[in-house]
Amino acid sequence: MKIEDIARICHEANKAYCESLGDFSQFSWLQSPDWQKNSSIAGVKFRLNNIHGTPEEQHQAWLVQKRETGWKYGPVKDVDKKEHPCFLPYNNLPELQKVKDVLFISIVDCLKEFLTE
Repeated sequence: MKIEDIARICHEANKAYCESLGDFSQFSWLQSPDWQKNSSIAGVKFRLNNIHGTPEEQHQAWLVQKRETGWKYGPVKDVDKKEHPCFLPYNNLPELQKVKDVLFISIVDCLKEFLTE
């Protein structure tokens, strides 16, 4: 298993979780643009390098990566405007959005022992 495989699994789990909340804006891994795949890969790498990090730290790393690529807060996700409703400090996120960081971390932690690279 490679880092990209774990990123794909994290992405698909996030997509399924978002859909359980009524958000059908996510594409499957195969249909997702490279920037989105790269964001998931960066998240996996961050977790692997910060194995004791908190969900808040995982979210902060996501915020930094998004900020560096021009994203900002917006009330709805708008890829063209690079706006995202989760572009907030972790403590300001709704509880249902915080779950995404916990889910991401849990998947990486479960699969990291299978890495072959």
